[in-house]
Amino acid sequence: MRIIRFLFMALVFAASIGTAAAQNRDYQLSTHILDIGLGKPAAGVTIYLYRMDADGGWTKAGEGVTDTNGRISDFLPGKNNDGVYKLRFETEPYFQAQNLPTIYPFVEVVFSVEGEGHYHIPITMSANGYATYRGN
Repeated sequence: MRIIRFLFMALVFAASIGTAAAQNRDYQLSTHILDIGLGKPAAGVTIYLYRMDADGGWTKAGEGVTDTNGRISDFLPGKNNDGVYKLRFETEPYFQAQNLPTIYPFVEVVFSVEGEGHYHIPITMSANGYATYRGN
């Protein structure tokens, strides 16, 4: 019950930030990180974007560092970037900077992109847990 309440509060907080206003619509993919332990965006986190190859391997397709609002809004320029992708959030250095141990040295989220729609793939996290969803 405690975890469900915690995740619900995190999602309410994430929705209240207004993700649509911060997105760059010239790009098909955006992300952000909310540190639900501190109740604020996670700035300075490196995120790598990979695209799955035909043989099942991964090719780096982009990288960035979250801004002061915990966001990166310029992954996948243009539209019709169909394929399977993963975002790799480098979480351990972020928590080390706060002197917090974490069981997640990184978080990987795998997802499919189809058509021209915008994909916002954020995570909410703490040193001992994370959740993801498709935002707007």
